[in-house]
Amino acid sequence: MCIKALGGPKEGAAQAFNEIESRFSSLKGRKFYGVLHNGEYRACTAIIEGENPEVLGLETMVIPGGKYARIKIEDWEQHTDLIGSSFEKMAGEKEADPTRPRIEFYRSQKELILLFPIK
Repeated sequence: MCIKALGGPKEGAAQAFNEIESRFSSLKGRKFYGVLHNGEYRACTAIIEGENPEVLGLETMVIPGGKYARIKIEDWEQHTDLIGSSFEKMAGEKEADPTRPRIEFYRSQKELILLFPIK
């Protein structure tokens, strides 16, 4: 389930995540993702059995599988400035697959995994 971030990742990500989180009584056990593709950023969460995205007022999408390069950022809330440069580092080292998105997997409040799609 997801919400489009108005203004892209820099201007709209925080608001989009606040909006999606507000739809749930508890965030415990919930997985969150930031997905950037073709200039559009979405704040996403995995669907838990029994949830209805339409009732929650959320869109749905499938994050595609495939090969991804990855970088882990520890204590990410203090290092959000590293997200863009880390993706750029991977882009300089690997051949990107432009048909798939760049993904931020918020594994915990301390650990962020960045996934860069590669061929």
